[in-house]
Amino acid sequence: MERSNRHLMWHGMFLFLLGLFTGFAEHSFANIRMGLAAHLEGVMNGTFLLALGAVWAHVHLPPAVKTATYWIVLYATYANWLMTTLAAVFGTGALSPITAPGYKGQPWQESFITIGFMTVGLAYVASSLIILWGLRPRAHALTT
Repeated sequence: MERSNRHLMWHGMFLFLLGLFTGFAEHSFANIRMGLAAHLEGVMNGTFLLALGAVWAHVHLPPAVKTATYWIVLYATYANWLMTTLAAVFGTGALSPITAPGYKGQPWQESFITIGFMTVGLAYVASSLIILWGLRPRAHALTT
């Protein structure tokens, strides 16, 4: 198995575990609903990394692009869990009308969480498009 596969799966299990621990603490957060969201982000992002690790050998991209995508995915998954957890701790409502109705943190907290979520969203979209490109049928023929 390629080393990157195992690393993605290790990070998947670690993030899954962080999500479980976040679930234990969700009642301690300023915004309990956002705490639940943070728990779910950890568990779901961990599962995503496990699945990505399982197919990583089938993602055919130039080495530099594949390496960059690997790091972008790790940033997106960990930062998603972290930003959601910080939003729960701060009690911010940034970009979260469903999980944070009526919540508002300090202006710097709202800005920090908004920027964090925006970068996470961009990282997810970019990495998903690149991975999809690397999984296309013709990609295997071009890299072998």
